[in-house]
Amino acid sequence: MTQNSPRQLSLPVYLPDDETFQSYYPASGNDELIQKLQASAEGKLTSSLYVYDPEKSGRTHLMHAACAHANDLERRTLYIPLGIHASISPALFEGLESLELICIDDVEAIAGHPVWEEAIFHLYNRIAEQQDCRLIVSGNASPSEAGFVLPDLVSRMQWGLIYQLQPMADDEKLAALQRRAAMRGLQLSDEVGRFLLTRMARDLRTLFDVLDKLDKASMVHQRKLTIPFIKEMLRL
Repeated sequence: MTQNSPRQLSLPVYLPDDETFQSYYPASGNDELIQKLQASAEGKLTSSLYVYDPEKSGRTHLMHAACAHANDLERRTLYIPLGIHASISPALFEGLESLELICIDDVEAIAGHPVWEEAIFHLYNRIAEQQDCRLIVSGNASPSEAGFVLPDLVSRMQWGLIYQLQPMADDEKLAALQRRAAMRGLQLSDEVGRFLLTRMARDLRTLFDVLDKLDKASMVHQRKLTIPFIKEMLRL
């Protein structure tokens, strides 16, 4: 996370170093969305962006990636995961339009909370009145289906570009797992990869976390990634 804004110093969130556009494994159908996210991070996209994905198959990674890309360009950014809204205040949004990129993740977490919804609505309005700040918002549903109670907020969100993140097919997830394993010096066969896909949660974040644990276990026990070894380590 960039430290260009004093508000960021009190926000207990840090961007992971490994979640960039380069490390993202795109599903077919998401190329245009990724181009728009990059353009927004670079300040080249004039409209706001709203990204939704019911399965959460990579949208947080893309939000991190947009902030990381902007940081690399020395643009002032802030990433706000609203899943932690209980530990922060809506006052956080005051004055954020002075930044160059704001990424608001998990916006559905504050749906039905009028004070939070009004704070985001006013942020949209302030950003619309100036030229330098870009806004990317993500949620698990489209603006009209996320459960917001403030119609004006839904309207503001619909002013911008709206994209549904397309989920990865199983073959794409398998390829992503094998690429991740290869980066760690591991060999992940098709059989073992498909076993993980059928026995674990299907989002890539969980699958990568499992692979990281198996990587450490394989080094400790000096064993290859086989189905019996995985069953033993994961107690399946």
